[in-house]
Amino acid sequence: MKKFFQQYYNNLFLSDRLFAALGLCIVLFLLKFFFAWLGDIPEIATGAVFVLFFIDIFILYRNTQGIDAKRITSKRLSNGDENPIQIEIKNRYGFGVNARVIDEVPFQFQLRDKDFKLHLKSAEVKSIHYNLRPTKRGEYDFGFIRAYISSPLGLINRRYNFDGARILPVFPSFINLGQYELMAASRYLTEFGIKKIRKVGQSSEFDQIKNYVGGDDIRTINWKATARKGGLMVNTYTDEKSQNIYCVIDKSRVMRMPFEGLSLLDYAINATVALSKVAMLKEDKAGLITISENIGAVVPADRKASQLGSIMNVLYKEKTRYLESNLEALYSAVRSVVKQRGLLVFFTNFESLSALQRQLPYLKRIAKYHLLVVVFFENTELKELSTAPAKDVEGIYHKTIAEKFIYEKKLMVKELNKHGILAILTPPQKLTVNVINQYLALKAQQRI
Repeated sequence: MKKFFQQYYNNLFLSDRLFAALGLCIVLFLLKFFFAWLGDIPEIATGAVFVLFFIDIFILYRNTQGIDAKRITSKRLSNGDENPIQIEIKNRYGFGVNARVIDEVPFQFQLRDKDFKLHLKSAEVKSIHYNLRPTKRGEYDFGFIRAYISSPLGLINRRYNFDGARILPVFPSFINLGQYELMAASRYLTEFGIKKIRKVGQSSEFDQIKNYVGGDDIRTINWKATARKGGLMVNTYTDEKSQNIYCVIDKSRVMRMPFEGLSLLDYAINATVALSKVAMLKEDKAGLITISENIGAVVPADRKASQLGSIMNVLYKEKTRYLESNLEALYSAVRSVVKQRGLLVFFTNFESLSALQRQLPYLKRIAKYHLLVVVFFENTELKELSTAPAKDVEGIYHKTIAEKFIYEKKLMVKELNKHGILAILTPPQKLTVNVINQYLALKAQQRI
């Protein structure tokens, strides 16, 4: 008996229909005091409700496992992307049932609306689809799948608890990597905002002779082949390969700023994964360095098959710190780790010109030995504030200050360029595309 109560009674819930029926019975008993002709009708109605109540219990509980449900997900979730989640539910009863399915999603999402209602015919299988968008890396703990089942009588609900408990890691964004892999060598890159740049130089590795087309460098004309063919022919050369491409990620407090749910650090991490993928597709070597008050993780550049997985496993655990970055330590690490000249893409953020000037001596020293690209972020809220019309004196003041900060960001770009350092000033949502554009442009110009 105790087992029955633990297994069945704890999962039995009375429905609104039952309370409505009992309320009607109570009304009939009250009316009987005024209308004697009702006779035994209240007692008969009450008895019928209880009979139907026990019949409902019997038909729902006679089948030990009347419902099956399971959650179908990938082995890991992609940070900042819409991840598909599927719940498959099957009716094993010999009659149709109404189901209310609640999925206990991880607390990080703060969602209470993953509540689905559906009708299942006998032996019918249905799927529930929805998406989750995580905004932080780490472990996400899914709970139970709870299904509340009612028969056609609808007087009670039987709850089924399916152990869907599962811990899924949230990795840096990887869902769109396939698009970059497919499009990196394609002329359709512009559909994703990625431009393909015509080469203006040449490498020393000969590829083939082809017909001249407008825009080809006339210095590459092959006069002997032209004489034989009777039309202009040019030599083409292959890209330089196996170059060192290092992404350097600043983990200091300047990267804590949020934008659309993700921190600037998360945007930098997602861009690093995408750039590393494209670089290895171009047969370059991808590496990683993280920096805060001390040197963090270092992944030496390589283009082996497991390199991207190694980079993602390191970035999965990275968090922002509260101190300022030590670029002197970064310079020492770059000199000791990166033995050959390569491309260093430094993801950071400068909110003032004075902050840049404090770090500029170290950036100039790094740029002596490597091609350095400094990536920092536009403050999109300030940009919106500067374009909005001012309604009063206070609004004019705020707009003026916003325009001052925006202008100072542009001065930072010029200051870096003046010292031979490339700079990318970008909104967070366009970071990945802009960084890949810059890499492809540098490859096309034979600068790496």
